[in-house]
Amino acid sequence: MRFQEGDIAGRYKEHTAKKKTYILTGLVLLLVVAVLSIATGSVDIPPLDVVRTLAGYTVSTTWNSIIWNVRLPQVLTAIVAGAGLAVTGVVMQSILRNPLGSPFTLGISNAAAFGAAFSVIILGSGSTSSSVGDAVTINNPYVTTVAAFVFAMLVTMVILGFSKIRGTSPEVMILVGVAMGSLFTAGTMFLQYFADDVQLSSMVFWTFGDTARASWEELGLITAIVGASMIYFTLNRWKYNAIDAGDETAKGLGVNVERVRLWGMLWASLVTAIIVAFLGVIGFVGLICPHMTRRLVGDDHRFLLTGSMVMGALLLLCADTTARLMIQPYQLPVAVLTSFLGAPTFIYLILKGRRI
Repeated sequence: MRFQEGDIAGRYKEHTAKKKTYILTGLVLLLVVAVLSIATGSVDIPPLDVVRTLAGYTVSTTWNSIIWNVRLPQVLTAIVAGAGLAVTGVVMQSILRNPLGSPFTLGISNAAAFGAAFSVIILGSGSTSSSVGDAVTINNPYVTTVAAFVFAMLVTMVILGFSKIRGTSPEVMILVGVAMGSLFTAGTMFLQYFADDVQLSSMVFWTFGDTARASWEELGLITAIVGASMIYFTLNRWKYNAIDAGDETAKGLGVNVERVRLWGMLWASLVTAIIVAFLGVIGFVGLICPHMTRRLVGDDHRFLLTGSMVMGALLLLCADTTARLMIQPYQLPVAVLTSFLGAPTFIYLILKGRRI
């Protein structure tokens, strides 16, 4: 018996060590891709010089300006936004018990986009221009974020209401999300109809999700919200594992399912709101990354949350780098590539009709 217990413990340690290895490998790969992403663009910089510049050495004044003022903020924004969108997808899929759950597929991103557009055009929290580089400038990030969060929470409340209906299938919830997304997309179009030419072109351009528009200040705000949400989600990882076994099982283990579900969706909506408010709508990252990560580390949220953060950061950074290089010297919005990647995956998951 002792041999069997020791054998089981040894296999468990080996199993968890393998998952940790996957995550650490992803972190190393993310670091390498980040350096290469900073090095590539309309002006190529040797990777070693990038490392030297980041270490504080001035290799070239021009390169120093490009790295610190242009590329590093964009790379860090892609990492933080990708991690945030991915972890919200994990949490939504768990607490709603819906493998198709993500901010984009449930219509939360579209609602947040309407809130941000309403704040910029009606409340005057931002300014618009005819310049592609700064089509929309957020003058009051707090008002913009709050407006985006309020409308995102409206959709969240509707989704939570449907989640309490017994027998509500994942497909029905997705249809609800599609309906809410269409509603707020129509609302955004309504605002654009009454905008002048500059406002119209600026808002249309802004809806294309792009990491290049974030400054150091905006990156700091996004990082603060995403970081706080990750701490909250990590502290509740065991509760998400319990909910995966079913609401009744979770309640039997002492988990207040309704409270966990409400606060989880609240944090997920806040993360979505601030990312959409500053970067626009970036679709399908929250849908794809959790399923990709499950293939490697399984459903245990002790590893799934961290693994999805790394996967989301890596995926969005790779997509952002590719978008930057495709039509140089111009940059394609990263949301275009994530949509091309996400749409086939979304259709596959609907046809499969079960958890991966």
